Amino acid sequence: MEIGQKVKVFRLRDRVSPPLVKRLGQVGGILGYKVTDGGGVGVVVQFDDGFSTWFFEDEIKPV
Repeated sequence: MEIGQKVKVFRLRDRVSPPLVKRLGQVGGILGYKVTDGGGVGVVVQFDDGFSTWFFEDEIKPV
């Protein structure tokens, strides 16, 4: 996955807050990357309304 690529959130691994659950099924653009605690890499996604957060790569898919 590359910065600028459009992706869709299709699942969430953990229990999350209602504002984040609202992002399921939404499309956003990859803004950058984030190193997670376990040494993995997450993907920072920004949505059309300006909200951004990170997801594991297995929670999003390209559109």
